[in-house]
Amino acid sequence: MKEKIKNIKEEALNNINKVNELKSLDDIRVKYLGKKGELTLILRGMGALSKEERPVIGSLVNEVRDEVENLISKKEKELKRNILEENIKKESIDVTEPSKKESIGSIHPITKVIDEVKEIFIGMGYKIEDGPEIETAHYNFDQLNTPLIHPSRDLQDTIYITDDILLRSQTSPVQARVMERQKPPIKIICPGAVYRADSVDATHSPVFHQIEGLAIDKNITMANLKATLEAFTKMYLGENIKIRFRPHHFPFTEPSAEADVSCFVCGGKGCRVCKQEGWIEIVGCGMVHPNVLRNCGIDPKEYSGFAFGFGVERIAMAKYGIEDLRLLYENDIRFLKQF
Repeated sequence: MKEKIKNIKEEALNNINKVNELKSLDDIRVKYLGKKGELTLILRGMGALSKEERPVIGSLVNEVRDEVENLISKKEKELKRNILEENIKKESIDVTEPSKKESIGSIHPITKVIDEVKEIFIGMGYKIEDGPEIETAHYNFDQLNTPLIHPSRDLQDTIYITDDILLRSQTSPVQARVMERQKPPIKIICPGAVYRADSVDATHSPVFHQIEGLAIDKNITMANLKATLEAFTKMYLGENIKIRFRPHHFPFTEPSAEADVSCFVCGGKGCRVCKQEGWIEIVGCGMVHPNVLRNCGIDPKEYSGFAFGFGVERIAMAKYGIEDLRLLYENDIRFLKQF
């Protein structure tokens, strides 16, 4: 038995010294030290030995086992070190080689406009509010005094998911939600994406962005609305900008208006940006309809307010002289890097 153990030891040590792969080393570990390994089987067969032989053979096997384990551990560290050194040689970096050119992006014009408008209105005391883009007809239409026969409710204009669930066609539902949960005074703007069933062309897209504003308090008048929009346009477009209001109709405001600004490219003389008219339409606005206030739990006899909204893409196109809306969504680096 002693001779057999001696032969196993010599064979194991010889195999370990010759091995040059981690997998082969693991195979050796299993062969001699595994559950069915040669040294393990000798220990399991100790019951067949005499009482005198057992301690001697047991001690010898454990001694050989320890020696084999230590040599395997040492060999494993050696092989791993060799692999690491080889990888370092292969992956070494030549610091004298020219570096790869890094392309630094720019802020998208839509994001830029939203951030600039936010900054102005925050400075005027407004808070930023957000809401779900998947809305209910209740908030998108009913709370905003939109009658059932209004064209905006048709499938041709609004993208419905179910009869009552839709992709919001405006950010106005955010205003309704805020008015329901918050008592006046309220001063908020609601930027975000909106969706309508439009075909893509130079001036239309099924997804675009709006920024709507709302102010509710006691004794709010049309004069406050006019002053607010004048202050905004001068801060955003320049001190020389003029603004004019034209009567219009929106179901959620009464009276309602559309506001134009003098073209900030030609100064009102007429150019391709303003289509030779000297004016650019930028915002729809008006005094919040009493029905909207009632729907949201606000007493129209005590409070009044104004609301306004404009398309971010329209502002971006006008400000930067962009003639085709699709350019904003095609992700052409040649176009976007200009901003």
